[in-house]
This record gives sequence, structure tokens and C-alpha cells, in this order.
Amino acid sequence: MKYNFDEINNRKVNFSAKYDELKPKFGRDDLIPMWIADMDFKTAKPIIDAIINRAEQGIFGYVSRPDSYFESACEWYKKKYGWNLKSEWMAHSHGVIPGMVMMIKEFTKPKDKIIIQSPVYNEFFDIVEDHDRELVVNPLKIVNGRYEMDYDDLEQKAKAGAKMFFLCNPHNPVGRVWTKEELIKLGDICLKYGIQVIADEIHCELVYGNNKYTPFASISEEFFENSITCISPSKTFNLAGLQSSILIFGDKQQLETYNHLLQIQDIKRNNCFSLVATEAAYRYGEEWLKQLLEYLKGNLDFVNDYIKLNIPKLKTYTPEGTYFAWIDCKELEMSAKELEDFMNNEVKVAFGLWYGKESEGYVRMNVACPRSVVEQALIRLKTAIDKL
Repeated sequence: MKYNFDEINNRKVNFSAKYDELKPKFGRDDLIPMWIADMDFKTAKPIIDAIINRAEQGIFGYVSRPDSYFESACEWYKKKYGWNLKSEWMAHSHGVIPGMVMMIKEFTKPKDKIIIQSPVYNEFFDIVEDHDRELVVNPLKIVNGRYEMDYDDLEQKAKAGAKMFFLCNPHNPVGRVWTKEELIKLGDICLKYGIQVIADEIHCELVYGNNKYTPFASISEEFFENSITCISPSKTFNLAGLQSSILIFGDKQQLETYNHLLQIQDIKRNNCFSLVATEAAYRYGEEWLKQLLEYLKGNLDFVNDYIKLNIPKLKTYTPEGTYFAWIDCKELEMSAKELEDFMNNEVKVAFGLWYGKESEGYVRMNVACPRSVVEQALIRLKTAIDKL
């Protein structure tokens, strides 16, 4: 079927954090919300049908997880990426970040060093520091207008000792889809210094053009054994509110330890809707995804073209993956606080702004919404900058 991504859906009536949290986070609620990473699109019809069918059964007791649940993810990754996953490597999590928190608490000790690559998803900073681990930043560098990993800096920091490395692949917010060669260099350094890779690959299906997502753990047996991979249909199919992710363990002992933690906290089960939605996404969501990617690419191109033509003080980085436009605002010559105030109170668009020191002077724009909304936000941006 043909999906209509131009449709305006009223999310103010469905308890949407994207809208309902504007006032406490941004100080006002009259902003166009482009900050949090979910979409303003209805998900694929087969997923909706699966949820409706489950709801109509009218019984919402504890659920068991059928073998077909993890098998659907295995089949999806085999078909799309050639990765021969096995269900016995997998575990359930209520989300990527909750899963990563459990890894920090169980597989590291207080004061252990954890490396991240800034600018990066803001929760990476919080979950390290909030659990009394030492945050080590390996900043990305810009080479010829493109973000790259700084391997020399990484090696120096790896030498100084670290327990974990958080990989974001594809990278949020800069939109890089790391190549196999880049990942091999990273993986080799982590192996050399005994640093386990925790790979957040939640945006892996959202990749454009000739760019190719490579699952880090699929590259070699050594990388697989030295990593835990976090996946979920939540970003791709707009299911974040169902709170379901899959963790893929290369170390059997760690998998058993993790499952034991789920057991003793009684959080080992899916809820009844995430169970059917996840399987429907992996089995029947491909046509919707194909149309979504075409629409998102159109939105990203629209942002790039509009800014180039109408707001020359700004610069965009065309993402290879994700649904974020990463916009360089440094020519506005504002401090981080001034830029935030300007976007909130003059532009009146809620952008993403919290991705580490290296993100100062930049904003993240979530374009997973109807193009008319993207255009409205850009017009507000142009009008406010023209007044400066």
C-alpha cells in the first residue's frame, strides 16, 4: 500500500513527550518540536493490525516470548545485512539505554573509564557519570567537511586504561554511517587494550544512498566476542513508546549474567504489544520502510537546499543515516546559552542541543515529520536570523 507521510497527525492528544515536555524542557510550549528522536508518522499498517488484533483479545496478562520473536530479528538481519545471528545470543531489554545501564553496573566498577565519541547522544554522558564511572571523550574530528574518528587520540586514551567503549553506529547526531574499514580500525584498538565495545545500532535501518551499515559484531569472531550490540525496531518503525529492544551478546557468560539480572528484577518479559509489534515490524515492515526512507531523504535534501539558498550563515552536514539534520550555526557567533535562547525564544523551534562540548554552535533537527512542518520550521529560522 501507499503511505501518506504528508499527513498531519495530532500528537497532542496521545500523551506525546515530544509535545507535552516542551514547557518543562524549553520554558514554553509554542515551539515546533524537533528535539526528541521519534517520528510524527503512523507506523506500518501490518504493525498497527497486529496491535489491534492483540488488543481485541481483551486479555492483558503476563506474556511469554515465542521463539518466533527473536527469530524474526535473525531473519531480518540475515536478509538485509548478511549477518547470521542466532536467537541464543539475544536477550530482551526495555530499551537500549536501560540495557546499557545494566551493562555499566554489572560489567564495570566505580571509577572505571568509559570512552565515548562526542558530539554524541546526550544519554551516553549521563549514564556514565551518574553511575560513578569516569567519562573519557574521544572527540570526532571534521576532515574536509566530514566527521571522522580520531584514531590517534583514541589510542592514547585507550593506553591510559578503559573498560568500555560506546559506539554509535550510525552516529547520532552527526549522521555518519561508519564504514567497515573505520570499524575495523576502531575494533582493533579496543581489542589491543582490552576494551569492550557496546554498539548502539538502533538507527541501522535509516541509511541513505550508497552508504552501507555494517554491524560491528559481524566483522569478525573477535569483534563479536568483545562486544554487545543493541538493536530495536523502535526508531525505524516509530515504536519507542512500546519499550522493547534486543541485546546481542558475544560472551555467553555475560549473557547469562544479564538474563539473571532480568530474572531477579522480574523485568524479563515483553509487554503484550511490544511482542507482536516487533515481530510484525521485522516480518512485514519492509515496504513501509522503503517508502519512509524515500520521504526522509527528501526532507533532508529539502533542509540542505533551503539553508544553502536562504540562510547562508548556516551550514548543514548531509547525513548518511538517521533522520537528523546536523546544522552548524557558529557563524551566528553566539555562546551555547545564547544559541539555545535564540532558538527557543526567537526562532521558536525546539532543536536538539545537548551532545557534549563538541556540539556547541550546532543544532540537531529531527526531520521525521511532514515536509510542511519542516518548511515551517525553516521559515521561522530564516525570519529570526534575518532580523539579527
